[in-house]
Formats: sequence, structure tokens, C-alpha cells
Amino acid sequence: MAAFWLISIIVLVLLSGESNANPAASQQSQLDVNHRKPLQTFRPYNIAHRGSNGEIPEETTAAYLRAIEEGADFIESDILATKDGHLICFHDVILDATTDIANRTEFANRKRTYEVERQNVTGWFVVDFTLEELKSLRVKQRYNFRDQQYNGKYQIITFDEYILIALYADRVVGIYPELKNPIFINEHVKWSDGKKFEDKFVQTLLKYGYKGEYMSEDWLKQPLFIQSFAPSSLIYMSNMTNSPKIFLIDDTTVRTQDTNQSYYEITSDAYLAFIIRKYIVGIGPWKDTIVPPINSYLGPPTDLVARAHALNLQVHPYTFRNENVFLHFDFHQDPYLEYEYWLGEIGVDGLFTDFTGTLHRFQECTTPYPKNEKNAEALLQKINYMLKDSGY
Repeated sequence: MAAFWLISIIVLVLLSGESNANPAASQQSQLDVNHRKPLQTFRPYNIAHRGSNGEIPEETTAAYLRAIEEGADFIESDILATKDGHLICFHDVILDATTDIANRTEFANRKRTYEVERQNVTGWFVVDFTLEELKSLRVKQRYNFRDQQYNGKYQIITFDEYILIALYADRVVGIYPELKNPIFINEHVKWSDGKKFEDKFVQTLLKYGYKGEYMSEDWLKQPLFIQSFAPSSLIYMSNMTNSPKIFLIDDTTVRTQDTNQSYYEITSDAYLAFIIRKYIVGIGPWKDTIVPPINSYLGPPTDLVARAHALNLQVHPYTFRNENVFLHFDFHQDPYLEYEYWLGEIGVDGLFTDFTGTLHRFQECTTPYPKNEKNAEALLQKINYMLKDSGY
């Protein structure tokens, strides 16, 4: 049964293309949420960072399918735009690190230098290629110490294709797309209808039926968090959708790409109070911003999580990786100890991880599903509705 589901998803993604029609709506009878296992909401979210990219090249169909198979609650992606205005799943504004572009002689003259977030960057930029050209490239692993056997096997996928992977999963799986580098994209990509990157991003989500405030009935059917490092983009999109938004936070010394504020200013009580009034339901900080390391050991935790929780904000830190090079010495080369620390001591509400299976196994050992999980999920959702209706 699992194999049939995987094959069906792959065929659907390959056939979906970039049609303006809504393939999800045309086959809505196949998406009966009442007959699929619901999203778990009783423990922190397992967020598959660019899919299960610790195993398979990032932001590919295979990486997302593996993440769902391994137990991800949400599959996360970075959204950029092509030269001809299509939205794709890709992290970097340049293609150099995770594709075979350097070996493609027909594109040798496309290398450019542009300013990106106040720094000059040289490479082959996504915005200089059409979707058809990008589809001809093949993706590879970002890190050479990870499994290289899948290099060259997978294509870049579109935002639409990524959404379909979640919608046609055999259980309810959320999506967690990031509006990536909106200042740069709006500068280099122009749409004939005069719309902005943010408009196209939200239009795509609405086309597939994503709507509703956090924990609402609509949201539980098609869970979604919209994320961005750009506060002005989050505010702009709030006028188009009430879907929950997460404000991403970098190192406190880094400045925002749009408002040129430091993230130290951004994480002040006054700014957090301002932006949560109408715009966000949570923050996604770099984990070293929450607990700054000292010589690769954990330093004293900041009060960021406590202050966020006092404002009723979710906290979803990034990024958790299994390899020793990413683990602080305190964890003795054991990723399970890292999860125990962040979930048990720091008390976050979700984690971005490159290794979905590792986090899922940890949670199944420490906070497993209740014995009668369907009844438990239904009860939890009913309680949430009752609390909301009561004004809590």
C-alpha cells in the first residue's frame, strides 16, 4: 500500500506541470480528510527541513516523500522565482552549490555578479533561467560528507508540485514554505500583471485551498505555516491571507533584508508585541540565537523562548542535524541528547530538522501517540475549539 501511494504521488507530480487549473480541486473527492490520519497536535512539530535532506538531495520530490514516510508533520521548502515568473523550490539564489550547473557548458555565459542582501554574490542565478532550463538541471547533495548516491537523479520542482506532494499524502501533512529573498526576487523578476512575488506566492496557496487561522477547522484540514526573514513581506501578505505566519530570526548581529534592522532590535519586547498584534503566530530563530555557544559548548540560554511564550508565540528553531560537525560538544555526538535538551529543557514547539526519521524515533520513544490516537486527536481538537470559542 505504501509503495502504491509513493508511485501515485510521483506520477501526479510529473503530470501536474504548471497548469493554471487546480488539480487538487478537480480530484477533491480523493482528498477526504475525514478518512486520513489527522495532523498530530499533542507534541512539538517535526518539520522536515527541505525534506529529508540529510539522506536525499534537498527540496526534491524524493526528499519530501522520504520525510513523509519517516513521520514528518510538516515538509518545509524555500520558494524562489524563475526568469519567466514560475515559483520553484530552491534554497540559494544561485545554482552553484546544489546542481550540476558548473558542468553545463551551454550555460557558461550566464554567470553573473549581483548584490544580494548588501553583499556582492557571483554565480549562476535562478532569476536568469527559465523554468524549462532549470528543469534540465540535476540536483546534488550540498555536503560532501552526506550520501552521494542520489546526485544527478532528481530535478528542481515547482511550488505547485511540492504542494501536491503534501495534499496527496496518505495522511494529513502540513506545508511550511518560506518566501525566500523577496527584495532580490522583486528586483529581478517582473510579472506581466504587475503583481509582486508575495502576490504570486499567496495566490498559489489560495488556489489549492490553504486558508484559516492557526488550529481552525480549515487549517487542520490543510495545515500551513508561511515563513519569511522579511517582516515587511509578512505584513504585506497578512492583507491577503489569514493563514499563520512565522517570523524567521537570524543571528542578532545580522540585519533584515528589507527594513535594515538588526535581529537584536527585531527580538525586543516592543517589536515582538507590535508584529504579533495582527501578523504572526510564532518565530523561527536560529538555534544559536536562543542558546549562544561558547567554543562549541552550550552557553547560558537567552530569555527569547520565555518572552515569546509569554506573548503566546510558537517557537520553531532551526536547524537540527545529526552529524558531529553540527552538534555541540555537550551532546557527545548524540543527536538524541540534543533533541532531549531542546524539547525537555528549552521547551520549543517545533524543530526544523534535516533528519526527520531521527526526530520521529525520539518522539515516539519519549512522547508516543496515545493508545487510542484517533479519539485522542479528536478530543484535543475539540478542546482547542472550545477554548477559542471561550476567548482563551
